[in-house]
Amino acid sequence: MLLLYRSLLRLYPVAYRHEFGEEMLAVFDEVQQGVRGKSLWVRVALPVRESLGLLNGALLEHYRAGTGFHPETLFPPRRVHMRSEFRFPKATPVLMTLILLAILMAIDKARSIEFSGPYPSPQVGPLNQADFTLLPTLLILVAAAGVAALIGWAIVFALRRSGTHRLSDMSASQQARPGKTL
Repeated sequence: MLLLYRSLLRLYPVAYRHEFGEEMLAVFDEVQQGVRGKSLWVRVALPVRESLGLLNGALLEHYRAGTGFHPETLFPPRRVHMRSEFRFPKATPVLMTLILLAILMAIDKARSIEFSGPYPSPQVGPLNQADFTLLPTLLILVAAAGVAALIGWAIVFALRRSGTHRLSDMSASQQARPGKTL
């Protein structure tokens, strides 16, 4: 079945195959191994479902590559497709606006409660300039942010998760192979 999947994968555009082909093969191999102990119906349905999915995906990618138009934007499928262009649900701006309005209403309500009763303490006079200065406060904040950034960098460096480490760990066989096609 992996041979059939690999041959159907050739229906995709070359750029798409180079970007996602190996990953698609690896995922299919994992799925295929996952259904080995399942019923006959599941083992038969897998190749049919995956073949139809590959044919549909290849058609969509060729259409998308030729026209630049994403047809699923008109009639979105029931499945969730990962797209890098859109990362948040469409309701996010509406919910964020409602939350902002609720916060503003809470602040207004708090002010009305504060000024509704008699003032409990005597008026405090104005602060002298020497009591509070902006420059030392800003310097302390910048220094604290620098220390936090340095600690974060040290943790990332110690865990070897930085982009520099990933690039240096990459072997020549993992880099793009211009002569190899799927």
